[in-house]
Amino acid sequence: MTQANPRQNVTFPSNGNQAHGYLATPNNDGGPGVIVVQEWWGLDDHIVDICDRLAAEGFVALAPDLFGGRVTHDADEAGELLASLPEDQAARDLGGAVDYLLGLPAVTGDKVGAVGFCMGGGFVLALAAQQGDRIGAAVPYYGVGYVPQDFSTVSAAVLGHYGEQDQMYPVEQARELEAKLKAQAKGPVSMYYYPAGHAFNNEQNHIGTHDPESAALAWQRTVTFLHEQLG
Repeated sequence: MTQANPRQNVTFPSNGNQAHGYLATPNNDGGPGVIVVQEWWGLDDHIVDICDRLAAEGFVALAPDLFGGRVTHDADEAGELLASLPEDQAARDLGGAVDYLLGLPAVTGDKVGAVGFCMGGGFVLALAAQQGDRIGAAVPYYGVGYVPQDFSTVSAAVLGHYGEQDQMYPVEQARELEAKLKAQAKGPVSMYYYPAGHAFNNEQNHIGTHDPESAALAWQRTVTFLHEQLG
């Protein structure tokens, strides 16, 4: 684990403080903004790669560093980092990231998207509930952790990706989440279920559940969805 994260390349104001993150921009004149919310490993190379891949698709992608530069690939240590993360602070950092993205000249439109993985999947839904119509598209991948109890303020279209063999967030819970979202959220909700386990999208394969076929299909659906919702 390190305290100085070389992946941080931007600083932005957040609730009276300074937050940090990684920003990737497309080679053209700009595009829609997308917040990328990390897994419990921190702002690591996988999340940087997600931002870079989104930029290659024409999006301005920002991953806020919710762990303040701390990165680990040890599951026990990652659990400790997640447990010690103040949920309200993380929500404020994410809100500041929305403000920062929408203020960038390169970002088009008045809404941003949000994509999150594992704990980030839960925070994506929390961010959509917090920010209302400023979030136009929310994409949780196997979201666990801090998931809001009330989705009535979610106006974003939601696209979820969940594993049928997920041991950390069982598919039954994901289907309950889907039903609740469809009953409460204002926007359309679509959930996809894959023959895979938790973290199937992470090619670094820290817990041995990476599924290349499911990951490729989920990514294709994600990019198409973001373009449909954000431009």
